[in-house]
Amino acid sequence: MEKRLIYSLVLLNFFCCKIIAFDVKYIWKWGVVMKLPDYTKAKMRKDKNENVISYNIDKSLIGKYKGKKFFLKTYGCQMNEHDSENLCAMLLELGFKQTDNYEDSDLILLNTCSIRENAHNKAFGMLGRVKHLKETKKDLIVGICGCMAQEKVVVDKILDKYKYVNFVIGTHNMDHLPYIVDKAINTGLQEVEVYSEELDLVEDMPLKRDTTYKAYVNIIYGCDKFCTYCIVPFTRGRQRSRKKEYILKEINKLIKDGYKEVTLLGQNVNAYGKDLYDGYSFSDLLRDVAETKIERIRFVTSHPWDFTDEMIDMIAKYPNIMPSVHLPVQSGSSRILKLMGRRYTKEDYLELFKKLKDKVKNIAISTDIIVGFPGEDEEDFLETLSLVNECKFDNAFTFIYSKREGTAACKLLDEVPIEEKEERLQRLNNLVNKYFLENNKKLVGKVEKVLVEGISKKKNHYFGYTEGNKLVNFTGNDVEVGSIVPVKIMDAKTWSLDGEVDG
Repeated sequence: MEKRLIYSLVLLNFFCCKIIAFDVKYIWKWGVVMKLPDYTKAKMRKDKNENVISYNIDKSLIGKYKGKKFFLKTYGCQMNEHDSENLCAMLLELGFKQTDNYEDSDLILLNTCSIRENAHNKAFGMLGRVKHLKETKKDLIVGICGCMAQEKVVVDKILDKYKYVNFVIGTHNMDHLPYIVDKAINTGLQEVEVYSEELDLVEDMPLKRDTTYKAYVNIIYGCDKFCTYCIVPFTRGRQRSRKKEYILKEINKLIKDGYKEVTLLGQNVNAYGKDLYDGYSFSDLLRDVAETKIERIRFVTSHPWDFTDEMIDMIAKYPNIMPSVHLPVQSGSSRILKLMGRRYTKEDYLELFKKLKDKVKNIAISTDIIVGFPGEDEEDFLETLSLVNECKFDNAFTFIYSKREGTAACKLLDEVPIEEKEERLQRLNNLVNKYFLENNKKLVGKVEKVLVEGISKKKNHYFGYTEGNKLVNFTGNDVEVGSIVPVKIMDAKTWSLDGEVDG
């Protein structure tokens, strides 16, 4: 009778699994339904969705794990850094204390990035170290969240080879973390909860900000551009703008709390409002944020396709909008830009670049450049070098093309040898570094307003950033971290400036 009952339950388990898996990407494992990434769903784009919910945590969870410690490791962009401020705050609500020593923790959480293979390797390398720790600390809880969690190949690998990982949570349901952690601790079962479709926007998430003087503020999530090399539309979803009222409320609170600088965040901030409003765009939001009188405003990241003349006018008009723009070009070849799905030509980019330089006084422009994209030949690469020679960027983040599973570009034939890609990257870096130093030398003898971000090891030595987002190491007496001080630039290096407090 007992054997027959077990056999019936196994059959029921099997058929339930088949029925569920036929409809959506679930698997059934030891009585736990897991929700797996699904790129087919991730590609879908919905109509306008204005649903907003407020973050809420069951009171029984608050302080429940007092005495336990967590270790949080963040990989990737500013959006991930800001997400970690939310993750940290939720774990603190549960009663955990944060530690910088992962070997001393009861919970290890990796907030991951999927933009390049190097980020993947770092995260899996960390998991390798965690495996050895978990062999001695049986009750250690290990979790993965962020963009890697939204990739099917990553979750499949975790389920197959990293069975000691307790939970995987995606980017669309980060607010579920307290419940996922509670379940992991109390059941010991491995769980995957990754939504490929976007959920309602969540406001009033708890925050443990890294500083008391500069802050990140999300304005838009996701991206609809689908550049052929980029995994972000699959891991972060479609464009979803926050309502302006929530953004301005958050910024006004930051001002009240003494913050000096905000950075407006989004995968493509320029697209703000297109999914939500008729007639209210990013240029309007820039104006409204500027009129809050916060001392410094920055924004990242911009897509050249959506960079309007109205945006340029706002940057030029308001002195508290910093004259610093990150404008990724990716390639100087119009042929490669078309293969990348970037929706502009080299000539379009140069026209926009010139407008910014002409209209915004002392503007500093940085960029992203990819070398070795499938099909890129020497002539295409020389076009990129030509663009760099014309733009003379203040900063640039340069990379070798990284194949991302699920993107259109991963299907392209890539015949460029890795040695050639590395040689091109070296030539590019030599050129951009030349212009970094030239631009920095132009500032020697000038007085720059610097937001002080820290104290160095030497007495009366500090560091901070100019309005043009350049790092300055400087000397002064009794300078307060978080203040904005005038600094006279005395010397220039490729990556930084040296100076002393003026007056």
